[in-house]
Amino acid sequence: MTERIKRRMTKSDNKIYNILLPIWLIIFFPSWLWLLLIPANYLIDRIVLMWSLGDMPEKGLFCRNHNWKICLAGFASDYAGAILLFALNQLMFGMNDDVNSFISKAADGLMLNPFSNVLSLVIVIAAIVLSAVCIYKLDKSILTKAGLDIDQAKKSAIRLAIITAPYVYLIPSEWFYN
Repeated sequence: MTERIKRRMTKSDNKIYNILLPIWLIIFFPSWLWLLLIPANYLIDRIVLMWSLGDMPEKGLFCRNHNWKICLAGFASDYAGAILLFALNQLMFGMNDDVNSFISKAADGLMLNPFSNVLSLVIVIAAIVLSAVCIYKLDKSILTKAGLDIDQAKKSAIRLAIITAPYVYLIPSEWFYN
C-alpha cells in the first residue's frame, strides 16, 4: 500500500454531526414518542370534550363514539401548522445566502428558538392559529354531523380549538440540544 492510502485509512476527514430537529418537525417522523403522544392527545381531547358538553345526557357514550374523530382531526390540524412552518422555513433558507441577515436569523429561530427573533415568533404563532382554526372547523363539522345542535357544536369546537392547539411549537428546541 502506498503511504497516501495508509494515511487515508488511519485518519479520516469525515465528520458526523447530530441532526437537530425542532419540536414541530417531530410530527413528520413516526417514532416511539408517538406511543405517548397519541394516547395523551386522545385523553386530553376526551377530557375537554366531556367538559364542553356540560350536563348533556349520555355524554360518556357520545364521547366514546366520536372522540377518535376529534383526535384525528386534531392531528390533521397539527400537520397543517407544521407544514406551514416547514414551508416557510425552507422558503426563508432559500431566499438569502447572507448568514447575518434578518431572514436567515428568523429561519434559525424557527428551527431552534422562536423567541430569538420577532419574525420567527410571529410565524410560529401564525402556525398555532392556523392549527386552532383547522381544529375548530373540523371539530364543529364532526360534532354537528354527530347530532349536536349548532350552538353546542360551536361551543365545544371553540373550547377544543383553544385548549388543544399545538402550543408545543413554541418550545425552543435548543433547550434539548445544549
